[in-house]
Amino acid sequence: MLEGKAVIGETDMLQTMQQDALDLAAKALDFFDATDATAIARFIKQEFDRMYGPGWQCVVGRDFGSFVTHCFGCFIYFQVGSLSILLFRGSASYPEPEKNQFEALEPLGTLDTMKA
Repeated sequence: MLEGKAVIGETDMLQTMQQDALDLAAKALDFFDATDATAIARFIKQEFDRMYGPGWQCVVGRDFGSFVTHCFGCFIYFQVGSLSILLFRGSASYPEPEKNQFEALEPLGTLDTMKA
């Protein structure tokens, strides 16, 4: 396990879910080498899917950026030593497109008419 206490950067999770995330990260770091970010992320994601239902995403690494849409109450970003962990349940906050929604659009013109 990496030395050091987990430091939460941002979260909107309930305290119990936060603690589960920190506990699973510690467990993953006991099972896997800290350099195996993919295995750590997979372990945390699969455990959260099992505990809280499907749709969880997990990113683990030392240097990454992110911009995600997540379900309310399902986001945590924390660090353990130099390792950062982002865990969230994804959200599609937009309606499904209707079938044939583009049929009513008129064409702008052909390439021949657009040439000047």
